[in-house]
Order: sequence, then structure tokens, then C-alpha cells
Amino acid sequence: MVKILRYTEYLYLVVAVASIYKIVTLWPVAPKESYIFIFFAVVSLAMFFFRRKYRKRFEKRSEEHKE
Repeated sequence: MVKILRYTEYLYLVVAVASIYKIVTLWPVAPKESYIFIFFAVVSLAMFFFRRKYRKRFEKRSEEHKE
């Protein structure tokens, strides 16, 4: 279960990097269309940090119950 949580964290990072790439390539051509990708990048980074904090809390709780 913890491995799945770790993979989903990095999936959010992949989405953020892809969105940032799209922002960089779209900005000179159509800046208004790149706003949605700015939104995706911000939300993906926020979700990455939120999921990481949640996973670490879950791992800590699991270790405490094992002892």
C-alpha cells in the first residue's frame, strides 16, 4: 500500500513537469491558453507535497503500531 502512495506522488510531479514544459512552449505563441497549464502545475505541486506529508504520516503510524 505504501509503495502505491509513493508512485502517485511522483505521478503528480510528472504532471507538473509536463505542464511547466507546455507553459514554456505555449507562452510565446498563446499566453492565454497557457493559464490552464499554470493551474495544473500549481495543483500538481501542491498535491505532491500533500501526498508526501500524508504518506510519511501513514508510514510513521504503521511503524508505531508494529512495535
